[in-house]
Amino acid sequence: MVIMLKIPFFVNIGLAVLIAASLLAFFFFQRRWVKNNEETVKHWRIVLLYVLDFLLFVGGIIGILLLMKYDFSLITSDLIADIEVFLLEKIGAIIGSVIVIFIAMAVLKLAKLAMIRVGKKPGPTQKRKKTLAKVTHSIIKYIVGILEILIILSMWGVNIGPALAGLGIMGLVIGLGAQKFINDLIAGVFIIFEQHFDVGDIIEVGGFKGEVTDIGLKTTRIRNWRGEVKILANGSITNVSNFSRNPSVAIVDFGIAYHENVNDTIQLLQRELPKIREELPQITDDPQVVGVINLGSSSVDIRVTAKTLTEQHYGVERQMRRIIKNILDENHIEIPFPQVVVHEPKE
Repeated sequence: MVIMLKIPFFVNIGLAVLIAASLLAFFFFQRRWVKNNEETVKHWRIVLLYVLDFLLFVGGIIGILLLMKYDFSLITSDLIADIEVFLLEKIGAIIGSVIVIFIAMAVLKLAKLAMIRVGKKPGPTQKRKKTLAKVTHSIIKYIVGILEILIILSMWGVNIGPALAGLGIMGLVIGLGAQKFINDLIAGVFIIFEQHFDVGDIIEVGGFKGEVTDIGLKTTRIRNWRGEVKILANGSITNVSNFSRNPSVAIVDFGIAYHENVNDTIQLLQRELPKIREELPQITDDPQVVGVINLGSSSVDIRVTAKTLTEQHYGVERQMRRIIKNILDENHIEIPFPQVVVHEPKE
């Protein structure tokens, strides 16, 4: 004797939602894992995971339909016959579509690997190569995707001629209504090919200064020293300061007392400061003592400069102040501070 338990409808709804949520969570974490391990995991394992995704998706849909008490008997008899006829008629299109999809995936994978290798070798054009590689990969991805869709549609008997004409008309309509978007694309082309800046350059736009992490045809991403990322539309990038075209300059100003000998102090610094290049490899040339730049109320102000690697002058300035202070102390040269002389009235 078989006892049939009648499950309430709301329980079925809850189970269906649970299955859907579980599948979504599985697909999300798997996609994230594949993205993080794409360069180390073998390709056949990734393909196997995609096949497993498809099977789980189909199984999940069937399970949800069963919980919703869908009657499969209404379609099974006719469906099997229709599928058989469909497969016999469209077997060439199916095989061709699969081949096109795998070729497109292979082309995109090879393009990505090629773009990753570009710019790895240090050199004067390294940043330029990285910039062009990112833009080229983006263009290839869109072109391959469009060609893939058109080829598959033609294999299934779709006349793509009217579709292309329709895309042209649609593109004209979209272009008239998306002038800002077109402006960003044109500005992006000029930024890239006129080499206003490259990936890895330090630039300042609208008071925001940071490293260029990505250049696209529409937007540019900049990350500052705090880790904040600013995304700018290329059309809005008008006034740009690029700090990576030339070496930076570290500037250190300090004062000595009026009773100290200025010439002896300058000669001392000219003799000792070149030695700090061993300690500070960021300095590209020997530090230069510019000379006296100001006669202050309580000090004679002297300036020292040093050329450094791009955007390395901040740390160099801090270290140079420390070293100059030690040199002056060791040679008993006074660094004055503001003093107030108070005269007591005579009784």
